[in-house]
Amino acid sequence: MDTPTPRAVLFLDDEQSYVDLMTQLLSDNLNCPILAYTRPQEALAALSRQDVALIVTDYSMPAMNGIDFLVRAHAACPQVAAIMITGHQIELAGQDLSHVPGLREMLFKPIRWRLLAETIIRHWPDGNPPRWKGTT
Repeated sequence: MDTPTPRAVLFLDDEQSYVDLMTQLLSDNLNCPILAYTRPQEALAALSRQDVALIVTDYSMPAMNGIDFLVRAHAACPQVAAIMITGHQIELAGQDLSHVPGLREMLFKPIRWRLLAETIIRHWPDGNPPRWKGTT
C-alpha cells in the first residue's frame, strides 16, 4: 500500500534566523515538508502551488500582520488550519480572535520547538497528521 504524500506546514516569520532554526528543528523531527518564508506575499503565492495543511505564522511582521495574512490565506486556501506565534502577549491579551479564519491556537514566544511540533500534530486538519521521525 502506497503512503500518501505528506502535506506541508507553511512557516512564516519575518526574522530569518528564527525561521531557519525552527524549520530545521521541525524538519529534523516531523515527517512532513516545512516550507519557510519571511515575506507574507511570497507565502501567500506559495499556497496556490503547494499542498499546505497548516500555517504557522508570526503575528507582528512589517508588511502584513499575522491576522491579515490568515484572512488572505483562508481566501486562497479555505481548508488550511493555523497556529499564530507572537512575542506581543500584552498587545493581543483579551482580543477575541474567533473571527480569524482557520486559527486553532496562539503560542507565545519564546516557544520550545517540541511544543510547536506537538501543537502542529494536534491541530492538523485531516486524519493524516505528521508523525515523529524515528517512530513507527
